Amino acid sequence: MFRPIALFIGLRYTRAKKRNHFISFISLTSMIGIALGVTVLITVLSVMNGFDNAIRDRIFNMATQVAITATNGQPLTQTITLKQKVSHQAHVIASAPYVSGQGMLIDQGQPHPIMITGVLPELEKNVSEIPHKIVEGHFSLDPGHYNIVLGEELALSLGIEIGDKVNIITPHVALTPVGIIPRFKTFTVSGVFRVGRSFGFESSMAYIALKDAQTLFQLGQGVTGLRLKLNDLYAAPCVSSALNKVLSPSYTVTDWTSTFGSLIYAISLEKRMMFFILLLLIAISAFNLVSSLMMVVTDKQSDIAILRTLGATPSTILSIFMVQGCVIGFSGTILGLIGGIALASQVSNILNVIEHVFHVQIFASNVYFFVDKLPSKIELTDIIHICLAALGMSLLATIYPALKAARTLPAEALRYE
Repeated sequence: MFRPIALFIGLRYTRAKKRNHFISFISLTSMIGIALGVTVLITVLSVMNGFDNAIRDRIFNMATQVAITATNGQPLTQTITLKQKVSHQAHVIASAPYVSGQGMLIDQGQPHPIMITGVLPELEKNVSEIPHKIVEGHFSLDPGHYNIVLGEELALSLGIEIGDKVNIITPHVALTPVGIIPRFKTFTVSGVFRVGRSFGFESSMAYIALKDAQTLFQLGQGVTGLRLKLNDLYAAPCVSSALNKVLSPSYTVTDWTSTFGSLIYAISLEKRMMFFILLLLIAISAFNLVSSLMMVVTDKQSDIAILRTLGATPSTILSIFMVQGCVIGFSGTILGLIGGIALASQVSNILNVIEHVFHVQIFASNVYFFVDKLPSKIELTDIIHICLAALGMSLLATIYPALKAARTLPAEALRYE
């Protein structure tokens, strides 16, 4: 079978000779170094992707993706007309009115500040995951019954159970003959939700019926705003910009990036910096590849001279050693790819074994955003970037040794043979 001479000789040079196993050993260590670098990089980035997704899930189960409120801070009254306008916007799949206000929850004399949100249960399930996160009781918020749904952390800290009565005090006051008295109302706990003890959602938020919230905050038929659900979370800035152009200046449109955008950006920046830092591991292996190829060039001086005498051009000699370096780099990248995918997919199980064997708890749910295991998510784009970077560094590492070999003069190389 015909094979190009440069490819044939280059592949032969990757194998050890009996008289010089040391050079082959250096090449093998370069290959293993590249494989380890690729494996570590894929594993670390996959774990960071897992944490990223876990944090995003904790945030966006609760956070409003896009909200429309009145510019002057007054209640919105034309919500039906507003819903019709926003329903035609791209990426908007659902909307629901809400009432939001601050209050103080009092249970057996223990005060706790909370953010009270009035919702329509039948519409809230379309824009939020809260109705699906109930772990005790139910998301029953019938108007006039004054039921309330609390976070699990708040319920546990105050010892509140389903059916207990709690008092809610609002900043609004009532004028009476005896003076100014804060407005308060007694609610019955009908449900407890769990979204993860992160960002204070479980300890600071409570849900009541929209009508009860309107009565509590004296809004009449008005609401605080309209909350939107999108089919693409990252389209929120574009949707906000489009709505600002469509709606009158009396409306203010905000999205999740104004509250959590800096956090998401910080996570993304940390991932990029980690990629470049760990890329140095592959760079070190590529530097070892330069050393091993230089030793091969020195060892093959007589062979190069004979090939040149037989008519091989400098470009052929250049190709021979570039083939050898690329084979080492390609083999190391493939081994690292297989090892990285295998390790990243089983990293949680491996961690569980380590915790079981050494009787330690590495990930505590109250520290790592309610994550009690090491999350991992393998992304194709990360794998492509890592493999391209490893192959590119391997190719660059072969250039100088190959040029050195191509410039070998046959007479000088054979002088002492």
